[in-house]
Amino acid sequence: MDIAGLSTIMATDYTMSRVGTAVLGNALDMNEELGAGLVQMIDAAAMERSVNPAQGGNFDVRV
Repeated sequence: MDIAGLSTIMATDYTMSRVGTAVLGNALDMNEELGAGLVQMIDAAAMERSVNPAQGGNFDVRV
């Protein structure tokens, strides 16, 4: 049994697991920020709609 080789493989596996977890954490943080921005945009649109209820209610479409 090659103890040095096994140790290297285990260390590499541990490092890759930690890197994967860090990348996933960053992706989750980014998605949380994007979601918060989307909520702000929806709130701003609702505020505009409450101030000018007739604006944006109708639109013309030509095909």
